[in-house]
Amino acid sequence: MLSQSAIAGTDNSPSANRVFIYEVAGLKQNDTNDKNSYPLRQSGSVFIRVPYKRMNDEMRRITRMGGTIVSIKTSTSEDNAE
Repeated sequence: MLSQSAIAGTDNSPSANRVFIYEVAGLKQNDTNDKNSYPLRQSGSVFIRVPYKRMNDEMRRITRMGGTIVSIKTSTSEDNAE
């Protein structure tokens, strides 16, 4: 017989509450923004907060949008409080 956690998933695991911050360079919102005569943002990097269980999906999405992941950092408890 399966335990309750096996049926319900792994939401009680320590990794379920972990959040990571991706630093992404070269990310473009859409083709219309590329035609603007002014820069969309001053920084070349975008920071995206990603829960542990969505890391793989987010990496694929960033790659499809033409972005490059520069770094991945764990979010500290101070970051989560904000």
